[in-house]
Amino acid sequence: IKMAGDSRFPDMDSDESEKSEEMEIVVNVGGVRQVFYGDNLNQYPETRLAELVSCLSGGYDSIFSLCDDYDPGKREFYFDRDPDAFKCIIDVYYFGEIHMKKGICPICFKNEMEFWKVDLKFLDDCCKAHLSEKKEELEEIARRVQLILDDLGVDASESRWKRCQKCIWKFLEKPESSYPARVIAVLSFLFILISSVVMCMGTIPDLQVVDAEGNRMEHPTLDSIETACIGWFTMEYVLRLISSPNKLHFALSFMNIVDVLAILPFYVSLTLTHLGAKLMELSNVQQAVQALRIMRIARIFKLARHSSGLQTLTYALKRSFKELGLLLMYLAVGIFVFSALGYTMEQSHPETLFKSIPQSFWWAIITMTTVGYGDIYPKTTLGKLNAAISFLCGVIAIALPIHPIINNFVRYYNKQRVLETAAKHELELMELNSAEGKATGSRSELEDLSREGKESPFYSSRIKVSHSDTFIHLLSEEKHYRTRLQSCK
Repeated sequence: IKMAGDSRFPDMDSDESEKSEEMEIVVNVGGVRQVFYGDNLNQYPETRLAELVSCLSGGYDSIFSLCDDYDPGKREFYFDRDPDAFKCIIDVYYFGEIHMKKGICPICFKNEMEFWKVDLKFLDDCCKAHLSEKKEELEEIARRVQLILDDLGVDASESRWKRCQKCIWKFLEKPESSYPARVIAVLSFLFILISSVVMCMGTIPDLQVVDAEGNRMEHPTLDSIETACIGWFTMEYVLRLISSPNKLHFALSFMNIVDVLAILPFYVSLTLTHLGAKLMELSNVQQAVQALRIMRIARIFKLARHSSGLQTLTYALKRSFKELGLLLMYLAVGIFVFSALGYTMEQSHPETLFKSIPQSFWWAIITMTTVGYGDIYPKTTLGKLNAAISFLCGVIAIALPIHPIINNFVRYYNKQRVLETAAKHELELMELNSAEGKATGSRSELEDLSREGKESPFYSSRIKVSHSDTFIHLLSEEKHYRTRLQSCK
């Protein structure tokens, strides 16, 4: 490397009459040579390549502030960067837009664009969407890792009640945190199943008993099991509510609302049974109790809390609202058309079952969905032809949106598995770097807490590597080196 002021360093701009637009710039990026002309580069003067045109007159310091090395004889600039990404970035000088090639990590490509000082607005919209998706994945990994790191530590400055709240919350909400927590999750799952089975068995006439007034009611044994299950659900909900860090968010969460709906009917019916008879007729009380007992079916949705498959299905359906809307629209149009045609064609038959178009809607629904109960069916030749066309159209209408819905489910399921694996690998690398003493620092706020001695030694050893070479944005502020999570693996 030649030092500033070296006599062997040749004149950078010997021909003063040479215009910058006519200059030939040779760039070597990762062993790949590219030749540019000043008129092309000057279209975007704020980019790094455009700055190379004018840096020659600035001397040694100006040149090496922009590149990694420079050959004065060949007037060739050297950069230790990704050549594949560079080939995509230089398209901006020729086409005014940039497309990422398949196989390039979006996060790495974004860092390359920042290095070459090319604005992200030149990136094509499809590539921006891919970049946004990858950012969301990294943020989700960072969130999961940070939650695990937070669970490992105990803040000595917190009160005993706060620490107890965290332990209860982790015990009930995070089965993976310990073996007893997994046991509690399994017990909760079993109570849900038992409660659902008891609710179904209570409707079997042979298992019911007759009270003094001759009314059938559930067997006392089943009623006792139901009471025990409700007691478990109530205790679980109250403990989770007390230990939740954000009680308003907890109360408004969909799954917690389901929990309330599964518990509330029992207490309301109990209140009506003991107190309602004094305020209204006994028959009205019994009807209200029966209606509330039907609401017990809501507890089956509690299984979604313990089933990642049900959660994935729910998310896939949320992401498939457009496809589901198309399905309903296709069916609605077909039902209206074929029910009207069926009603019109069957009017000539004296024993027609199509009394009106609204009544024909039911026939169209069960025909287009290929259910075919047979309670309403055409008797004329034209009616049968209309029915054949209707169920063929129904099969096509149902089959078309199914594939995108299945793709959404598979994509989200695979994505969750990848995120879980990436979070585990990140923690493993943190532990490895901590054991080998390769960590170079941590986030500034965590360093302050560490200096003040507010963390336990075990927690501190995990936190110190939160900016490890895996580089997750939410765990580190460093942005100038590549990382394993940014690779395309």
